[in-house]
Amino acid sequence: MLKVGQYNTLRVIKEVDFGMYLDGGSDEILLPKRYVPAGLKIDDEIEVFVYYDNEQRLIATTDKPYGVVGEIVYMEVSDLSPHGAFLKWGIMKDLFVPISQQSIRMKVGDFRFVKIFIDEQTGRVAATEKIDKYISNADLTVTELDPVTILIYKKTDIGYKSIINNKHLGLLHFSDVFQDLEIGNKVNGFIKHIRPDNKLDLALGTRGYTKVVDNESKIISLLQHNADYLPYNDKSNPEEIYSYFGMSKKTFKMVLGALYKKKKIEFTQTGIKLID
Repeated sequence: MLKVGQYNTLRVIKEVDFGMYLDGGSDEILLPKRYVPAGLKIDDEIEVFVYYDNEQRLIATTDKPYGVVGEIVYMEVSDLSPHGAFLKWGIMKDLFVPISQQSIRMKVGDFRFVKIFIDEQTGRVAATEKIDKYISNADLTVTELDPVTILIYKKTDIGYKSIINNKHLGLLHFSDVFQDLEIGNKVNGFIKHIRPDNKLDLALGTRGYTKVVDNESKIISLLQHNADYLPYNDKSNPEEIYSYFGMSKKTFKMVLGALYKKKKIEFTQTGIKLID
């Protein structure tokens, strides 16, 4: 079934001078010529984002919007009307926020957190700033070590309050952050700990063994591209390690230990060397 305001994989059914029509079930959906990739032909399938244009016609695009139906996103106000505000959506059409769905009247240039939804009365994709009713930790859908999507929501004295999977709230402690983060950033992480009151502690990256394996591959690749030698070891400065490898010193030392045990690297006085 076609999902408006989301990504759909659709079949090409007709080619015209101004684009291609895709099979939307009961509707033919235009993919304008500017979005048609080279080589696309009838009966091919293509993933597109589907939305209603200003004349309420279904349109497909290969552009990537800043968010889809069901997601909470941080968006910039681009224009105002007597009935609401418009947000930059990343596609040809802006996203509408009715006045009734604004917590505080929006102004052009504002950045606001909104949830994207389908208006039941009009069938149109819209947004609401009243996101609190969508976020709760009463009934958790995550467990410890689960991979999650983290949306940086607010900065506190001890870390970043974050929205998890568009459903829950958690805290990313400063002690677990080794990269620059800004409000509105969306990053991958995992549930580090669930407290008895259902409060969630978060960590960035991937967990446990998977994280080690991923970082092992990264270090091996960097060595191979630098004549099998890098001027870093477990005595290097934490900031230098993070700047070059994108990982904390603790993780770096753990990965080096794993590579050393596998006899893939050796330590020198000034760095690490790849073993053939």
